[in-house]
Amino acid sequence: MPEHDVMKPDFARNMRILGHSDQGGRSDGVQVMVSGGYAYIGHLFSGGFSVIDVRDPTNPVFVKHIPQPPGTWSQHLQTNGDLLLVVNMRDMLRDDGVETGDYYSGSIGDKIDVSSAAQSHSAGMRVYDIRDRANPREIGFMELPGLGLHRIWYTGGQWAYVSALPPGFSDDIFIIVDMSDPTNPKPVSRLWLPGMNIAAGEKPDWDPRYRYALHHAIIKGDLACGAWRDGGVTTMDVSDRFNPKILAHRNFAPPFAGGTHNTLPLPDRNLLVVVEESVFDDLEDGIKRNWIFDITHPENPISISTLPIPDEIDYAKKGGQFGPHNIHENRPESFQSSNIIFVTYQNAGMRVYDISDPFRPTEIAALVPPAPLKMMDHRPNRPQIVDTTDVFVDEKGLIYCTDFNAGLYILQMDEWPDDMQAGS
Repeated sequence: MPEHDVMKPDFARNMRILGHSDQGGRSDGVQVMVSGGYAYIGHLFSGGFSVIDVRDPTNPVFVKHIPQPPGTWSQHLQTNGDLLLVVNMRDMLRDDGVETGDYYSGSIGDKIDVSSAAQSHSAGMRVYDIRDRANPREIGFMELPGLGLHRIWYTGGQWAYVSALPPGFSDDIFIIVDMSDPTNPKPVSRLWLPGMNIAAGEKPDWDPRYRYALHHAIIKGDLACGAWRDGGVTTMDVSDRFNPKILAHRNFAPPFAGGTHNTLPLPDRNLLVVVEESVFDDLEDGIKRNWIFDITHPENPISISTLPIPDEIDYAKKGGQFGPHNIHENRPESFQSSNIIFVTYQNAGMRVYDISDPFRPTEIAALVPPAPLKMMDHRPNRPQIVDTTDVFVDEKGLIYCTDFNAGLYILQMDEWPDDMQAGS
C-alpha cells in the first residue's frame, strides 16, 4: 500500500496526520514517551522497546530496537530528564494456557505461579541513561520477584511509583520506589486493596469474575490516584512515602463496566479524570467511559460527568475494540492543561475534549487512522482494525499516538480554543 494511504485518515475533524513510522518493522506499540526529539516506544508483541528520531515530525526515523530478556514484556516506560525507566514483566500473551480472557478476567495470582522459583522471565525495572538520546545505556536494574512491573509513574526526583505483582498477592499492587541512586532503585513501601494480601490470610470479597488489580497510579504532590481495573478508583495519601494510606475507594462496577485504566488528577481545578479500558471486541465487556470526578475533598471523590462517546459512525459494529484506552497524563516535559484532555479510543482513533465546563465536556477534535498494513498481533482471528493505543503530547502540542499494529502516528490539531494555544 503506498505511503499516501497510510497518511490518509478514515475520519478527521480539526486534526491531521503529520507523520508516520512503522518503527523499523516492529509496528506494534504501547506506551510512548518523547524526550529531546526522540520517541521511546514499548512493544507488546515484538518485545523490547524502540527509539525513533522525531525531530522532524513529518519524517520520523527509526533509530534502533533494544531487546529485553526472553519471555518478558516491556510495553510500558517513562522518561524524565536523562533517565528512561522500563518495566520488565512476564509476557502474558505468550504463556501456555493464558488467553486474553484469562488475563483480563479474575485475579492473575489465581491462574499462574508467580513465585520466584517458577520465574522464566525478567521481573523488575530497568534504568537507562539517555543523555545520548539515540543510544540508551542501561545503568541499573531493580529486581522485583513475581509477575514483574506493569507500569511506572516517574517525574524525576527521589520517588517512582509502580504497579507490580509480588508473590503472596492476588494481583498488581501499589509500590513506592526510592530512586535516590538510579543505578540501584529500592522499593520502600506497599499498598493494596483489602483482600489482596493472600499470604497474610486476607480473602477477596469481590466476585471472582472481576479483576481487582492496580493498573497504575498518577501522583501530584502528596496525592496519588489509583486505577484498580474492575476494583475502581482510590485516592491515596503518599506524604509519608514509607507508609502510604488509602483516603477513599470508589467502585462503580457493577453496575458499570469497570476496567479503570488511568486516573489523572488536575489539582488546580480539584478534578480527576478517570479512563476505563475496553479489552474485548464488539463491546463484549460493555460500554467503557471516561469520567470526571470532583476531588475538592480527596477523601470523598464525587462523579460529576462523563465525556462524550464517539458517534459519527457505529463504532460498536466496526469490529475490534471500541472504547477508551489511554489518556495524555500531563507529565513534566510535555504539554500540560487542565482544560484539554487527549484520549485514545482504539477503533475510534484519537479524541480531544474541552472540559472547561466539567459538567458539560465537549469533543473538539478527532482523527481515526486507517487500518494497519499488517498484523503484529499474533493471537488467532484478530481483525485488521485500527487500535489507537497510547498518546503523548509534546510541549508544542504535537500528538504522538501508537497502535497495536499500525506503528507511530504524529498528529496536529488545526485550531485550538483561543485561550488554550499549545506552545504559547
